[in-house]
Amino acid sequence: MHFVKAKGILSPQNGMNLYRGCVHGCIYCDSRSKCYQMEHPFEDIEVKENAVPLLEETLRRKRKPCMIGTGAMTDPYVPQELELCHMRQSLELIERYGFGVTILTKSDRILRDMDILKRINEKTKCVVQMTLTTWDEELCRILEPNVSTTKARFEALKQFRDAGIPTVVWLCPILPFINDTEENLRGILDYCIQAQVKGIVNFGMGLTLREGNREYFYQKLDQHFPGLKQKYIRTYGNRYDISSLHHQKLEQIFHESCEKNGILHSNGKIFDYLNAFEEKEYEQLSLF
Repeated sequence: MHFVKAKGILSPQNGMNLYRGCVHGCIYCDSRSKCYQMEHPFEDIEVKENAVPLLEETLRRKRKPCMIGTGAMTDPYVPQELELCHMRQSLELIERYGFGVTILTKSDRILRDMDILKRINEKTKCVVQMTLTTWDEELCRILEPNVSTTKARFEALKQFRDAGIPTVVWLCPILPFINDTEENLRGILDYCIQAQVKGIVNFGMGLTLREGNREYFYQKLDQHFPGLKQKYIRTYGNRYDISSLHHQKLEQIFHESCEKNGILHSNGKIFDYLNAFEEKEYEQLSLF
């Protein structure tokens, strides 16, 4: 872990990253790609030490509240967060200034902040997003070794359901020859149905590989699935966008299941929902 001073904290789209780098160890992580120009070892978490005061200054200056998003590049609930509490302090500011928030994570550490998330959702809108890739717990520990297992994330989703906080699941990536099975897909979908998720984001049954994450992915394939790297190279060559050979069948199961259970499955509609700010107390008062 090392510290830097940031010049800004929110992107033009109101995205926020308190940290850079990750220790989850997911074998497929796109954030390792060289195009993101990370100038330090990926596991050496970069902490924006002035992120919280920067966020307060930024929120105070905004003309009107909106949704603040976090987790797109770096999970906000890396282990260091338990000590630093930058995410919790940021949520307190988001609540104080009347903004909404949407958080993408793979960690059930987010449950620590349930109290603040409930208060934000009562006033505006809070959406918790969780990535689910692998229904099988043993396989999950190989693909995502240093993070909450799928079952633990499912249990967290149910707690948010019971708290009235809407949730969205990211169904990605689906790794050819590893978790691109009907059993895996139906297992994840069953979790989503039980947790009553609002929507499921799906960019296709496959993954992306480019310089940086490709090399790490292949290294881990050699470690855990001997011979599979060669199968990838024979099947896909040097492609960036890699689709499962079972893509069509899995997509059909996915869309039919979502439609049957009232789960949003259009990425466009889901992102519109995530970005739409709602001011609940104002709406209630306006009725009178």
